[in-house]
Amino acid sequence: MKKNRYEVAIVIPLYNEEKIVKDVLTELREKYPEYRIIVVDDCSSDNSYKEACLEGIYLLKHMVNLGQGATLQTGIEYARELGCKYAVTFDSDGQHNPDDIESFIKVLKEGEADIVLGSRFLGSTENMPTSKRYLLKASRFFTWITTGIWLTDSHNGFRAINIEKFPNFEITQNRMAHASEIIGIIKNLNMRYKEIPCHIRYTDYSLNKGQSMWNSINIVLDFFVGNLIK
Repeated sequence: MKKNRYEVAIVIPLYNEEKIVKDVLTELREKYPEYRIIVVDDCSSDNSYKEACLEGIYLLKHMVNLGQGATLQTGIEYARELGCKYAVTFDSDGQHNPDDIESFIKVLKEGEADIVLGSRFLGSTENMPTSKRYLLKASRFFTWITTGIWLTDSHNGFRAINIEKFPNFEITQNRMAHASEIIGIIKNLNMRYKEIPCHIRYTDYSLNKGQSMWNSINIVLDFFVGNLIK
């Protein structure tokens, strides 16, 4: 039987990243021609969709803004439709390092885990503000309290998932609370998980678009409200 050449999909949520997304996609396309690259534009109000219209890229679009969680779920569902076995979630703002993807996929292919979680605290960061470092470290306690799982980096958007083995892996928190929900999914589905080092690049551009303290509080509220109405 011929091996599926495109067993890996890189799923990229996109929202108002017209300045950087073309560079991110070009680098990924050149480095991983054997992977499907799926971009889901979450009804951007700028020219992000146009900038992402590149040869070899699967480009989807939400007609209304639904949030990053919903955008990831759309991309994962499409990866399944394409017959992909693994899905890598990768940000569109240039913070993640494409070189790390290979090590994520290696863990899944060798059967060491069902989901790989990137950790900037096991790896390295560039230009990370001290306030953000403390906020991210504090979020580990929230994750542990709500899920019982202790991680070094609980809100990193860089992951790799065996979506073939877990067809019921489904994100229902539409917005940023999906990061906490994913840890809950790991527990509920008894997924074997592994944190591995990754490199995060903070730039003036990405920091200006990042989460504020108040946004972080709203994420916590969204998570609890979302679970209450299930």
